[in-house]
Amino acid sequence: MDRFRFRSLASGSSGNCYYIGNGKEGILIDAGVGVRATRKFLRSMGVDFNTIWGVFITHDHVDHILSAGVIGEKHFVPVYATQKVHEGINRNYRVTQKLKDSQRFFNVGDSIVVSDFHIKSFPVSHDASESVGFSVEYKGKRITIATDLGFVDDEAINYLIDSDYIVLEANYDEDMLANGNYPRHLQKRISGITGHLSNTQAAEFLVKNFSEKWKYVFLCHLSKENNHPDVVYTTIIEHFNNKNIDRKDLKIIPLERMTPSALFVL
Repeated sequence: MDRFRFRSLASGSSGNCYYIGNGKEGILIDAGVGVRATRKFLRSMGVDFNTIWGVFITHDHVDHILSAGVIGEKHFVPVYATQKVHEGINRNYRVTQKLKDSQRFFNVGDSIVVSDFHIKSFPVSHDASESVGFSVEYKGKRITIATDLGFVDDEAINYLIDSDYIVLEANYDEDMLANGNYPRHLQKRISGITGHLSNTQAAEFLVKNFSEKWKYVFLCHLSKENNHPDVVYTTIIEHFNNKNIDRKDLKIIPLERMTPSALFVL
């Protein structure tokens, strides 16, 4: 029951939420899915809000915070975010239940311990009020989540390399974005250094920094319009093959945008 577990409820521009825990308790990273769907998702694993030690928010875009207010204030789950992100959450008109009693504050770079989970925050580059990734350690195993970032900087690299499991953004295929229906200004925003990580950028990071410690690479936040699981998987595998990297013990899994993933017992 106490083995490390990971599951994605949803991962994309329509909503993001990840469970990290064991068979009876854990934490959520982001709360961008409706509260009813989130509760149903947790109960399907034998977990409820009363065994969630906290919701840790990466940034204040609505697809990451939609149900943060209700989960925090109505279900009494602490919501951890920086001061700037908390302010952004309460400014967002889509978050109808504002945060007050459930607010918990941290500074970028802080470490937080809840139960047996050690959570470390680190900065990432994105056009929100403030943006962080999280590295979570549980009984000697580490999972690091780096989503919604325009590039992978040295600090993020350090956490990702030192992890057993990583959740890394692969938002768009460059050709699909360039030849799609998005206006030029939106294309520039997505592909900029405060935008999102492309399939190629994710692949280049993985092959350049490949670690035999990695057991799972989960590819997150795939665009509906500018990406597809088969496209990103092919891109990643081609990069590994071109570098002759033996990845036989590494599982590479694109996460679904709007449906729960399998439950991974790590």
